[in-house]
Amino acid sequence: MANKSHFNSGHIAMNALKKSGVEHSASINGKQIEKSLHGVYIQDAVQFLKKMPDNSVQLILIDPPYNLDLDYWDTYEDYRSWAKTWLDEIYRILTDTGNCVIFGGFQFQDIKKGDLLEVLHYTRHNTPLRFVNLIIWYYKNGMSAHRFFANRHEEAIWLSKTNKYYFDLDAVRAPFDEATKAMYKKDKRLNPESIEKGKNPTNVWEIGRLNGNSVERVGHPTQKPLEIIRRFVRALSYEGAIVLDFFAGSGTTGRVCIEENRHSIMVDADAALNAYFKKHLANMGVSFLQKPYQIINDMEINELLSKMNEQSKDIVIPDFPDDCREESPIIHQKERTATYSSSCDMFTAQFMK
Repeated sequence: MANKSHFNSGHIAMNALKKSGVEHSASINGKQIEKSLHGVYIQDAVQFLKKMPDNSVQLILIDPPYNLDLDYWDTYEDYRSWAKTWLDEIYRILTDTGNCVIFGGFQFQDIKKGDLLEVLHYTRHNTPLRFVNLIIWYYKNGMSAHRFFANRHEEAIWLSKTNKYYFDLDAVRAPFDEATKAMYKKDKRLNPESIEKGKNPTNVWEIGRLNGNSVERVGHPTQKPLEIIRRFVRALSYEGAIVLDFFAGSGTTGRVCIEENRHSIMVDADAALNAYFKKHLANMGVSFLQKPYQIINDMEINELLSKMNEQSKDIVIPDFPDDCREESPIIHQKERTATYSSSCDMFTAQFMK
């Protein structure tokens, strides 16, 4: 049987780029930002979104309330009607290469409650947003059950505005252990450079939940681990990009953006966000490797965006071509650019499992 990878458009595109000396489309050129800026707003999410200008955010990363009555911010009479009000704004404010990640689960019970299936159904049938991936967050610790199989995972959907979305697989590859690398390197058919990079982490991520005594804990009941937020930030945005979390909760997104040199905008109706975020900053400590950052409270949003864009003005964003699953790669020798999407990387490991 022929090797299926020989007919994979992603492989073909990557090989064509390499032979032509063309950089991968996820490459970001230009100077790094001198300082990342982080806006904090205690406001209603929907009202805030209506103030956001079009095409202003590279990544939206949210863990919305799902009407589980955990607190006042998690109680709605009709979840679906409320969710539509913020889902309708996402497409408008994303840039053309922008991405959106929405955490959730599959626990629908009635019209009052909501879940990720409802969100995905609405975005698919009522918005132009494109579904890219379903991410399964698998963890080993959790509550037991007697009337159903005990749950050990949560989900996140990855949506994009267009088929030219930004995706940097190399930033989140899972490294091989030394024994595996040594074994693979004996196979002359495999690319040693790709072996050193590591493998695609797939869409099933084993990352432990935060225990009650975790050092990452800042007090929020639904706080996500730094590792899972970091993987999304690294893969779906670039240094100097603007990341928006309008259900900021514990402020984890802001902390990760500081550490990864992205700008962030955090919005939450609960003023406790300020205290949670201060704990994150204290947990970060002081490091000589940490790049400068500034926390800004309640600045007019257009002014904040202007300051962020001024910091990032020297960053050259690639002209993302169409999704390689829809069109064949074409190399333009004159401009030395490749018309294929970084989404091709989902298929471009130089070796198969």
